[in-house]
Amino acid sequence: MSFIPFALPDIGDAEIAAVTEAMKSGWLTTGPNARAFEQEFAGFIGGGVEAVAVNSATAGLHLALEAIGVGESDEVITTTHTFTASAEVARYLGAEPVLVDIDPATFCISPEAVERAITPRTKAIIPVHYGGLSCDMTAILDIARRHGLRVIEDAAHALPSTWKGELIGSLASDITVYSFYATKTLATGEGGMVVTRDPALAKRCRVMRLHGIDRDAFDRFTSKKPAWYYEIVAPGFKYNLPDTAAAMGRVQLARVRAMRDRRAEIAARYDSAFASLPVALPPSPARLAGHGYDAGDVHAWHLYVLRLAPEAPIGRDDFILRMTEAGIGCSVHYVPLHLQPYWRDRYGLTPGMFPHSQAAYERMVSLPIYSRMADDEIARVIGAVETLLRA
Repeated sequence: MSFIPFALPDIGDAEIAAVTEAMKSGWLTTGPNARAFEQEFAGFIGGGVEAVAVNSATAGLHLALEAIGVGESDEVITTTHTFTASAEVARYLGAEPVLVDIDPATFCISPEAVERAITPRTKAIIPVHYGGLSCDMTAILDIARRHGLRVIEDAAHALPSTWKGELIGSLASDITVYSFYATKTLATGEGGMVVTRDPALAKRCRVMRLHGIDRDAFDRFTSKKPAWYYEIVAPGFKYNLPDTAAAMGRVQLARVRAMRDRRAEIAARYDSAFASLPVALPPSPARLAGHGYDAGDVHAWHLYVLRLAPEAPIGRDDFILRMTEAGIGCSVHYVPLHLQPYWRDRYGLTPGMFPHSQAAYERMVSLPIYSRMADDEIARVIGAVETLLRA
């Protein structure tokens, strides 16, 4: 039998045709497709936002912190239970990330832990929407308002997730950043989008994404007037999104709700099959209805994360090994930052400082979930999990 990977992008003939057309046009770098992608993405999110296309969510988070003025000796609060990009961008600017624990019911950043971590040096909060489930944004935005802090949402997993019926990206945060990495719910290979309702922040991100040039490259290269002159107004970065990637993104955006619905179908099949096994099912709006969530909110299902119960007949590491031997790829999201050598050693972090993240990490496993999964592949995953956990 063929190997079932942990994730695969859902790329079809329409995406291939769009990329081919972009290549034939002569626009390989940022051009008309990138501009159109930004406009279409902003329209998708709604709420009067502007969108700035970038070459990764990491780049977008960096631009976002720079745009709000984060600098030397500032503190930025985020969760330990995330990929390193959520924290490392603060270090790019000389700031210090302050890591806090998760809410054990959601795997998202704990609002209570955020409030306890605030100091006079705190400048911003980066909540991470874990696996496609929104953080408690009502609580986080309230904390930010009361303490005069900025909020940059790490929405790498959260397209098209909602909070209280509103799309992530349309809330009252300063900036929201999306990822279009190959495994995400919208894939361009590499890429991302910065979304904000503040025109000044959008303008700063546009300038800084391309070397601090005061004019958009697309305008310079399409102007009918002599456009050779430009000015550098800041020491910017090289974070622009190529038109070939943007062309793929435009097609993916038109399909994003359908692809999410397929992921939700897979999650529902997993839920039904695993309900009687010695596992904890992933957090979802319906399962968190008594925890401040609306049962009807949208979970993007970027990840499907099981936690093996203490009484499970096999440990997490052996479970992953056996699944691999059965031809099924799994992963772990995440090895928390407090266990990573750089963060652990720089800040003197220990597992006991983050008991909820640590406990989740020791027993969690991410199963394959992607919109192009065939029904027989879903059945194979279910069968393999049942074989291992009913033993």
